Amino acid sequence: MTFTRRNLLAGASAAAASTLLARAAGAQSFPFTAAQRYPDPAVQILDPSFAKYRLYSSTLEQVATGLRWAEGPVYFPDGGYLLFSDIPNNRIMKFEEKTGQTSVFRANANYANGNARDRQGRLVTCEHSVTRRITRTEKDGKITVLADKFEGKRLNAPNDIVVKSDDSIWFTDPTFGIGGEWEGKKEKPEQATTNVYRIAKDGKLTAVLTDLVNPNGIAFSPDEKKLYIVEWKGTPNRSIWSYNVGDDGALQSEPTDVGGRKVYQLKGKSEDLDGVMVFSSEGKPLAFIKLPERCENLCFGGPKNNRLYMASCHSIYALYVEAHGAV
Repeated sequence: MTFTRRNLLAGASAAAASTLLARAAGAQSFPFTAAQRYPDPAVQILDPSFAKYRLYSSTLEQVATGLRWAEGPVYFPDGGYLLFSDIPNNRIMKFEEKTGQTSVFRANANYANGNARDRQGRLVTCEHSVTRRITRTEKDGKITVLADKFEGKRLNAPNDIVVKSDDSIWFTDPTFGIGGEWEGKKEKPEQATTNVYRIAKDGKLTAVLTDLVNPNGIAFSPDEKKLYIVEWKGTPNRSIWSYNVGDDGALQSEPTDVGGRKVYQLKGKSEDLDGVMVFSSEGKPLAFIKLPERCENLCFGGPKNNRLYMASCHSIYALYVEAHGAV
């Protein structure tokens, strides 16, 4: 090769771009090869009723990688982008669908974990450590604190969050963000229990559940008549609890096998559960989306709200399905 000023500059630019990408990643990037033939074997149908939701010619895609612990994905249809947390790197990331580019949306994010979009299209965030609070990012970029204390004591480490159609905000508050120096700052919890909270439209904070051991993931059924909570090894395995939700926001436990509440327990080797399990409303497994990494959280997005985004350890994966997200 003949060295000229032009190709030397081009080489320097490429090297600089490579360095910037490495810095932006903040962790090891993992190669991923999508399935070359349809249907994708990563999508496993466990019950025939799920077959209508699988797109025969859709395969699993890795849309971002180089993260240390991906969490809290939330999609913003107006901008066509996905926000998600990279907790140990203390930042919120942004993936833009049109360009396929990933960038830092917010650095020094107080170890943000769960994120959601309210009914006005604003970002609400669980600041997992340091500040230990629930915030809302206004349209002008200003941050409003929605909750940071309960009964005069600091929250533990807000983890996951969901916004109901009545504008109430529900979130879990385990201790993961203050248990060590990896996902935040090690501190002593002030709350006697690890609770699930509800912020009413008028701003009043209520503890709706106080008897779960480190509640984690949270979601409503599409009709919002049921609330699902993932409990971390409280029974003693990880469990999914189902609660009936009254019109006043009160929870009514179902008469079932464990403590008067319904629980679905996943059993098996850890690596066998790397992915997304799809359940019916009765708790019957319908399908499994096998991933090369453990999946922490997910959301629907895309122009038609039929693209499933899955935050999975070091990467974000996506899959188009023949179903639409409820939110």
